[in-house]
Amino acid sequence: MQGRAVIIHELAHARAALAAATARGVPVELWSAPGAAAYAGAGWFDALLRAAGNRAPSAVFIGVLDCDDRADLVQAALRQGLTHVCFRGSNVVAAKLTDIARQYSATLHRKRPSRVLDLDKCADADAACRAWLGDKQ
Repeated sequence: MQGRAVIIHELAHARAALAAATARGVPVELWSAPGAAAYAGAGWFDALLRAAGNRAPSAVFIGVLDCDDRADLVQAALRQGLTHVCFRGSNVVAAKLTDIARQYSATLHRKRPSRVLDLDKCADADAACRAWLGDKQ
């Protein structure tokens, strides 16, 4: 899937991004903050994606949990049922994790997107998402 990337930090951010994506008829990638798997966890991210997705059932999106360089957190995310995880550790470990991810029908991302809207400091997440997802891609 190729969509604009949005870094989300809470449920309201995910809902804003999905509402804007649905209104614009475009796909979107919801990314966690860097290393969020370590402090927020796979369960939290999975619940957040499900709650946001339930409110916008026609939205086309993926959610990517950033596990930094922690292979154990990648495996926990896969066991949780997440289908997109980011691992920024060594290539040797990444090769093994890629094979494991395939067994879960999941995708291992190796880097974060270079163009992204980070909603952390946005006063109005809804307006920011509408503008970001409305621009020509």
